[in-house]
Amino acid sequence: MRVYRLSKAIYALDLTGKGAEKAGGRWNSKGIAMVYTGESRALCTAEIAVHTPLGYLPEGFSLVTIEIPDEISLVFLKPEELAKDWKIFPHPHSTQKIGDRFIRESKFAVLKVPSVVVQGEFNYLINPGYPDAPKIRIINTEPFEFDVRFFKR
Repeated sequence: MRVYRLSKAIYALDLTGKGAEKAGGRWNSKGIAMVYTGESRALCTAEIAVHTPLGYLPEGFSLVTIEIPDEISLVFLKPEELAKDWKIFPHPHSTQKIGDRFIRESKFAVLKVPSVVVQGEFNYLINPGYPDAPKIRIINTEPFEFDVRFFKR
């Protein structure tokens, strides 16, 4: 399976989850390493757009294509399995607890979760500390330019 990630070019080859560990996010608390990916380039673009102030055009990004081998263990969280507040902004602690538990228990390499930004699409969260995580590999990186229309006022 292929998944995608948009990141600053300087971090394009980094699958350690250190960025998410420093900042935290919807699916992880600060101090918990996790790699956020999306099922499509379009979803990754939308995820960046909703976190970028209007009028600011993100620059210096790379699109990273990642291959997750079929034998890699994956668990799927369906929307109906989540707390009712899972989609609110700012993100609730309930989703961070799910992601933190996923990383700490380390039963699976990948957690498939529904996207808040694009209904019906999914993000794939990678546990960089899982024993099989080194089998997940980057197969391509390329410069990525955002369309200015996403960020106009």
